[in-house]
Amino acid sequence: MDATRIARLNTALSRADMTALVVVPGANLRYLTGLDFHSSERLTLAFFPANGSAPCMVLPAMEVPRARDHTLIPLELYPWNDEAGPDAALQQALMPVLRNQASGTGQAIIGVEYTAMRVMELRAIERAATLLGDRVPGMQVVDATPALASLRMVKEPRELAAMAEAARIIETALHQTIMHIRPGMTERQLATIWTHEMSAAGGEGESFPNIVASGPNSANPHHNNSDRPFQPGDLIILDGGAIYGGYLSDITRTVALGEPGDEARRIYDLVQRANTAGRTVLRPGITGEQIDQAARAVIEAGGYGDYFVHRTGHGLGLECHEPPYIVAGSVQPLAAGTTFTIEPGIYIPGVGGVRIEDDVVITADGGQSLTSFERELIVLPLE
Repeated sequence: MDATRIARLNTALSRADMTALVVVPGANLRYLTGLDFHSSERLTLAFFPANGSAPCMVLPAMEVPRARDHTLIPLELYPWNDEAGPDAALQQALMPVLRNQASGTGQAIIGVEYTAMRVMELRAIERAATLLGDRVPGMQVVDATPALASLRMVKEPRELAAMAEAARIIETALHQTIMHIRPGMTERQLATIWTHEMSAAGGEGESFPNIVASGPNSANPHHNNSDRPFQPGDLIILDGGAIYGGYLSDITRTVALGEPGDEARRIYDLVQRANTAGRTVLRPGITGEQIDQAARAVIEAGGYGDYFVHRTGHGLGLECHEPPYIVAGSVQPLAAGTTFTIEPGIYIPGVGGVRIEDDVVITADGGQSLTSFERELIVLPLE
């Protein structure tokens, strides 16, 4: 299973003319090794040579037992302790990577995670290469994001099964949470209830701190939950996700507390139709840009294009935001097994907003929604 992932990684690195990949603790390390490490001030790096040589890992000595017990692939370990620091261990790990795998240009091309690697890790690698001096060829650092995305965007059946269960969990929790909404309850109170319901439904944690945005606050797509009490006529956006088997779900629904006004119903109808349009066009080979256009055209035709202020969706899997991105300029054809969100929205400052978000997967003959929660406007009673 994971040996196959390493073989696919080697192919992707070779195609990109990289001699090695280095990853930090996070989603890519979990994907390639099964190790669930977290970033800290202690240097932890894994190197994956493109030529098929054994991957290796520089890590604190205290983490060696955990790495040995939980890695799903053979890993050569280079431990270091707090007294000595990581420089010597990093040089030991880096030397064969640079010496034996330099490209035709005479340099080793090292791929890194541009959006995950910190300055601390990059400077440590550069310092180690400098200290190795004439013993190794030069080194060039490049962005490995496209190569990694080519591996992770298309999900394996077991990954899809975990995502489907994460979707079931968040929808079960959302149903229970909505039943608690009453006038006078605050956003923070409802958010706490939702977190509890996710855990009760079997979630391993939240994909992100859930969002509860009511009334005028719902015009802010990424509102910070507040102590605002719910009021009659409010639109209430609920955006949350659950983790299962390391994989994430992400759903948004908008409900009304009592009868909403005419404009609220109008923008809800547009967003619902935009969501449907985005899901309807799914097929192998479609691009993120085409999906974005399908959803956005509905809202623009309704006269609210200026109030749809974000992309239509984002990739979903081990991370809540990962490639592909459903937005203009995203022109890579999407293969069967690719997972992402479709989440059009309209946000009117001082009035309120609506967002309807689903998790979807490209299938062999179209697309499928992993989330199925009611998309018609739910109007909650005031009593």
